[in-house]
Amino acid sequence: MGDMLSQAEIDALLNGTPLDSPNDAGINSGDLHIQEIDALGEIGNISMGTSATTLFTLLNQKVIITTPRVSVSTWSEIANEYSKSHVAIEVQYINGLIGSNLLVIKEHDVKVITDLMMGGDGNNTEGELSDLHLSAISEAMNQMVGSSSTSMSSMFNKRIDI
Repeated sequence: MGDMLSQAEIDALLNGTPLDSPNDAGINSGDLHIQEIDALGEIGNISMGTSATTLFTLLNQKVIITTPRVSVSTWSEIANEYSKSHVAIEVQYINGLIGSNLLVIKEHDVKVITDLMMGGDGNNTEGELSDLHLSAISEAMNQMVGSSSTSMSSMFNKRIDI
């Protein structure tokens, strides 16, 4: 059982309590142990798999996800990593977890998703981002995180609301 998280470690992650563990992963802040990184990656993989299925349903298009990459970042590091041609959508957890889900997506992809949600073929991507684009991607993210929360609720046997 050496590579599994203990119940106390799972509870600490769910409650937002820092874990007193060695920094095996070499991450400079957050002091995450390699086992915690693996657990978060697996939770992310399950959550994104559920989210991808939801997005497929919304778009009627194949959605491919990659293996999650777990890292600790500050808001300024995230802002510096992405250019202004990206859109960030944040959904807060209000029950069961402390934190939020953040999706950073290219502006062009927002336009493709919006066009597909509106019944188009995904090619109507000209022009500036509008309130329609932001509303559509917000709704897509809300649906994705909602299904992910349901999945995590089952995984942790705990109510998780956004």
